[in-house]
Parts: sequence; structure tokens; C-alpha cells
Amino acid sequence: MSSKPTIKIRAGSNFSFGDPEPVLNNNLTDYLGIFTHNGEYYTPPVSLTGLVKCSRANPHHASALYFKRNMATKWFIPSPYLSQKSLSRAAYDYHWAGQCYFRARYNTFGQFLYFEHLPALYIRKLAPKNGQFNRYGMLTSGGKLMPFLNDEVVQLKNYDPTQGIYGTPEYLAGLQSMLLNEDATLFRRRYYKNGAHMGYVFLNTSGEMSEEDEDLLSKEIGSSKGVGNFRSMFLSLPGADADSVKILPVGDISTKDEFERVKNITRNDVLAMHRINPALSGVMPDNDAGYGDIEKIGRVNYENEVVPIQQVFLQLNDYLPAGKMIAFKEPETAIAAE
Repeated sequence: MSSKPTIKIRAGSNFSFGDPEPVLNNNLTDYLGIFTHNGEYYTPPVSLTGLVKCSRANPHHASALYFKRNMATKWFIPSPYLSQKSLSRAAYDYHWAGQCYFRARYNTFGQFLYFEHLPALYIRKLAPKNGQFNRYGMLTSGGKLMPFLNDEVVQLKNYDPTQGIYGTPEYLAGLQSMLLNEDATLFRRRYYKNGAHMGYVFLNTSGEMSEEDEDLLSKEIGSSKGVGNFRSMFLSLPGADADSVKILPVGDISTKDEFERVKNITRNDVLAMHRINPALSGVMPDNDAGYGDIEKIGRVNYENEVVPIQQVFLQLNDYLPAGKMIAFKEPETAIAAE
């Protein structure tokens, strides 16, 4: 009489396979304070590299930055002392970083020629030296610091009550909403990359499966990730109970409603932190009535948002010689000129 084969029961095991990772960790908003780097320059209170990454993390935030840049330059009158290109780049810096920089260029006789834009991402305020307190430098690609002369660089910044060295952007209070919007999008991407489902637990309580079979099954499941890739699989376990193998779903499609709710709420937060009317942001209205009179909305935006930004850049006139002032057109003047 043949003996019944002995089945070796293995210890439980589990495995998982990767998912998309966000480009930004949420510790960006930690306020670092102001310190000197090797006694040379002051470090910004908020990571400028992190803020640049933020500008690409959310479509509404990115669109708002470019919209405000466009509004700042639309009525600008280019001059030999400040070009349209320099103002456009500086306006974008001012909105994403809360500060922008211009370098004054002079001829060999020390006469002012024009202002050129300097990228805010790389400009640092230098520590005082030899009684000079208005010194700036630019970090080069090799990590070295290229210093400028005292009073050679003009800084325009958004006021920060905690320190007076660097500016900070107005949207800092809404960063968490913007990152939550990104997290919701990444979660949705994982959902589709995982085969348009929330994921599942593949449970095997049968002792009929050998270690080699388990390894093979793990590889098959791991290689099936992707939209629609996991369609069917044949598994044969002679003598096993009907409940020996189970696929237990994690979550359900009802999270679609939660996804849309999070996206809509965080979108509204982002537009609110930039103070942009949805009619000007490219967001489709939720009803047939729309957003109302777009021209009236545009005029209100001009008075409340565009004029204050123009006043920021008009501060450059304090550093320009007489007769070389920059200026902006009034909307009516701009329309008549066209």
C-alpha cells in the first residue's frame, strides 16, 4: 500500500511591485530660516528648486504663473533700458519665487546702459563685506559663486515679515492644496497603470502549490501590471478546495467620485491662492450660464491684480537716470494704439 505523499507547508509570503513616485516630497513647505553658507551668502528660507518643481506639478498652478506673467508684460512699453524679454522673465520669476533681479550694465565711462534680467533661481544675497551691504552673487553650474559689484544688482521682492533678505511667493499658503491635487492625479495614474483597478490580494491557502510554482506565479502577476494587461490566468491545483485560491479586491470604482471631488476642491484652492477668476483660467464652467461678462471680469482683474504688479516693476525707476524711466500703457491707450 503506497503511502500518502507528505506536503510541506511553507511559511506565508508576500510581494509587491512598484508604482509611480511623486516628483516632490511634502517637506518643501518647511520654513528653513535664513543662514549663511560658509559665511559667503544667505540661503533662501524656502527651497527655490522645490518651488520650481512645484511650478510643473499642477496644471492650474503652472497656468496661473504664466497668466500673471502675461498680464504683467501685456501693457509694458519696451525701451532701450529694459527690454520686453527681460521684463517677461523677471515677471515670471517674481510670481514663482516672490522675487526677481536685474543687473545694471554700464559703459566704459560708467554711464548706465540698460537693465538685464538675472535668474532668481541662482541669485544669492552675499554676506556684508568691507562695509558693503548690497552685494549679490550668482551660483554657476559648477556650484561656484560669481559675485557682482556692490549696488550692481537690483532686487524686487514680495515682502516677507519673518526676514528682509529674500522675498517669498504669495501662493505658499496654498501649496498643500496644490500638492494634494498632484497626489490625487498620481493616485489615479496608479489606478490605471495597475490595470484599471484598485489592486488586489492574491490569497493562496492551498498546500498543493510548490515553491517553484509560487515563484513562477509571482513573476507572472508582477509582469502583468499595466492598463488592461492582466486579463486572465490559468491555475491548476488538483485536489485543492474551491476556496484555496482567492482574489480579494482592495477598494472599488466608487473612488472615482472622491477623485473628482478632490481635484475640483484643490483646483478652486489653487485659483483662489492666485486670485484668478475661473473665467480667466481656462476652466470650463459647471453650468450653461457660464461665468458672466468676461470683459467686466477682465477689467476688475486689471485694477486689482495687474496694476499692483506694474507698480512693483515701476520701482526700477528709482534706480534709473532722469529721462530713462520705464512705463506701462493704460488699457484704453493700448486699444487705441492697436
